[in-house]
Amino acid sequence: MNDLSQTPGAPSGAPLDRIANQALTLGRDIVDVAGALDTLAATTTAQLALLSEAQGAAGTVQEANSRVISGVDLVSGAAQTTMEAVAQTVAQLRETGDHARKIAGWVQSVVNRMAEVTQTLATVQAENTEIRAIATQVNILAINAKIEAVRAGDAGRGFAVVAEAINELSRKTANAAEGIGTAVTGLSEGIDVLRKEAGAISGHAEAVLTGAAESDTAMGQMTESVARTRAAVADIAERAETVRGANARFAPAFTRMSTGMEETAAQVQSARKRINGLISVGETIVQDAVVMGGAIADSALIRFAQKAARHVGDAFAEGIRSGRITQAELFSQRYTEIPGTDPPQVMASFTRFTDAVLPAIQEAALDLDPHIVFCAAVDRNGYLPTHNRRFSHPQSPDPVWNAANCRNRRIFNDRVGLRAGQSHAPFVLQIYRRDMGGGQYVLMKDLSAPIIVNGQHWGGLRIGYRF
Repeated sequence: MNDLSQTPGAPSGAPLDRIANQALTLGRDIVDVAGALDTLAATTTAQLALLSEAQGAAGTVQEANSRVISGVDLVSGAAQTTMEAVAQTVAQLRETGDHARKIAGWVQSVVNRMAEVTQTLATVQAENTEIRAIATQVNILAINAKIEAVRAGDAGRGFAVVAEAINELSRKTANAAEGIGTAVTGLSEGIDVLRKEAGAISGHAEAVLTGAAESDTAMGQMTESVARTRAAVADIAERAETVRGANARFAPAFTRMSTGMEETAAQVQSARKRINGLISVGETIVQDAVVMGGAIADSALIRFAQKAARHVGDAFAEGIRSGRITQAELFSQRYTEIPGTDPPQVMASFTRFTDAVLPAIQEAALDLDPHIVFCAAVDRNGYLPTHNRRFSHPQSPDPVWNAANCRNRRIFNDRVGLRAGQSHAPFVLQIYRRDMGGGQYVLMKDLSAPIIVNGQHWGGLRIGYRF
């Protein structure tokens, strides 16, 4: 294997050589700086996005906090109204309880009095029974006296009158005692019914008192709960005010941060443009120095690239002459995306033709120098139809692996790819960071020469190689 990165017989120390080589070194350093700026720009953009999200989140918090404060005000008012209603209800319940206790006490006293009356009536009934018994005995004595008076004749006539009077009195006494007994019995029965009913009423009154006490306890607990709710609402309101104050301080800070970040992003973008301009200037210096006769380590590879580009142009022209492809098909810029590819791959009207023509030229270039990584032709839009076999694998489900191993049928319309495809200069030597996917980059040189087909510029042949 040859090593074309060394140029035999290059005049050491020649001014043009020094200029060209120093421009290459400068270009490499500038690309490193450009890569750092790209990373910084991406980071700044991401930070701006995060800051914007943070500002949006802060706004959302502020809005939600305002709703919280409004809700707290409503809850506080409702709690106050509820507490006043509960307090009023508790007062009414306690007043009702007092009345119920008085009624229950009166009913209980009535029950007690009825019990006393019943006991008195029982005593009256007992005494009345004794009276009736005595009246019966008196009546018997009176009858016996009358009998003895009759036996006594005239002597007992006066005694007979007295005996008759006593007999009449005993009958009246017995009748009165019987009436009293009947009345006392009826009264006792009525009093007993009343006493039982009063007892039942007393039980209901006790239940009312118990329920009133339980209601009073429940209402007291409710009052305490409402009081705690009011305290919690007040605490929420205080904390919401704290959040409002914090958000009020956040807003200016976010604005300052956003302004500063945007200024930084603008400065980074401006620096990137200037750096890209310096890259182009350095590449032009190298190109002009080589054209003027300066020698660099890449001179032999430059000559090879130019020669290989002519071979590609001749092969394309031969394809048109032989009818394998038309001029219009070869120079078509219409691309059809291949479904389900990631990164996206596309087909052109000339892709099958380049698959047949280019591998013989491109694969041979890989054996010329150990530093060469790839050799591939691109059209003026950076479309690379046919890559080296090592980079032309079928795609897998992994986009990161695809980015590194499935690089054919893709459009590389970055700065390097477009310049390689669009430049009419004898050659273009660019230094760039090759994106291998997954955030991995490789610092490389990209050497390209224009592909001319029947006098018409088709694109460029790119040779990528390591330092």
